[in-house]
Amino acid sequence: PSGTVSDAHARVSTPSCGSMADDRFDGLYMTVAQQAGGIDPLFDSFFGFLRRKTDYYAGAGDASKAEDTMKAAFKRHLLIWQKEEKEKEAREAKRKAEDEARKKRIAEEKAKEAAEAPPKDSRFEEISDEPVPAKPAAAAPAAAAGDDSGAPAGEEGESESKGATPINNGGITDKYRWTQTLADVNVMVPVPEGTRAKQLDVTIAKQKLAVGLKGQEVILDGELHARVKAEDCFWTVEDNKVVNITLQKQNDMEWWKCVLVGDPEIDTQKVEPENSQLSDLDGETRQTVEKMMYDQRQKQMGLPTSEEQNKQDMLKKFMAQHPEMDFSNAKIC
Repeated sequence: PSGTVSDAHARVSTPSCGSMADDRFDGLYMTVAQQAGGIDPLFDSFFGFLRRKTDYYAGAGDASKAEDTMKAAFKRHLLIWQKEEKEKEAREAKRKAEDEARKKRIAEEKAKEAAEAPPKDSRFEEISDEPVPAKPAAAAPAAAAGDDSGAPAGEEGESESKGATPINNGGITDKYRWTQTLADVNVMVPVPEGTRAKQLDVTIAKQKLAVGLKGQEVILDGELHARVKAEDCFWTVEDNKVVNITLQKQNDMEWWKCVLVGDPEIDTQKVEPENSQLSDLDGETRQTVEKMMYDQRQKQMGLPTSEEQNKQDMLKKFMAQHPEMDFSNAKIC
């Protein structure tokens, strides 16, 4: 079907707010992009469609009008992108300022608690201004004997947390590199330069990932660390030399320690969530994520988690209600 260029130009020149944010066709465009194998082939295919199936060029009467229509759309979305980038930078600056304020408040509270602690009350021995590494021996069971790494062990099984320091919340293996957010995992697999999408054989199932060139030995083939929403996963070829795979997690409240079972693992305790995304979450999910982040920072600083603080508060309240009882040997488990 064809449509007049004048009508198309009118629609581009006066778009509604909804049309600029319309993502209804993202799945279709993603499929076309995968098959085209890059940005340049994608544009070539799109303008070829306009030439063959519409009067985009002929209906304008002047080729410059058709070109102006294309430039107008480009400039409009460039401005939108620049605005979004500025908003993202502003959110990141706000997040950093809030983190600094939070760290300062925690340090002040820690110093205040240490100053007010009774000198011979064993319940407050863990709250001090000394470095974190030394933890009570009673909190580290049999696993503590084999861990000499000096990491903050002893927090109810946290000593078993092992793995490499995350890079962009992911890692690097000999076959691919990967990053992640709470919602998805991004896997980048190098392939021979000049590779096109039609030459690849990529399989994404609920708990399986395989990547290879047709007629050749597979590059990746294994069981995923956790289940994914296979119908929402997709892949593209970047610069004809990297396969970029996006996996949508089924459980969007879990950090992955690896992509494929058996591959090198990262230490998920050192993952750094992006606060700028919290505003996109619903109230309950955001509260859960913020609690996870708070508890992680508390552990890194040697301070009690939110659950441990609640236990301490309950004990203090009970002590205040029963002054006749002796709590000198009470311990918080």
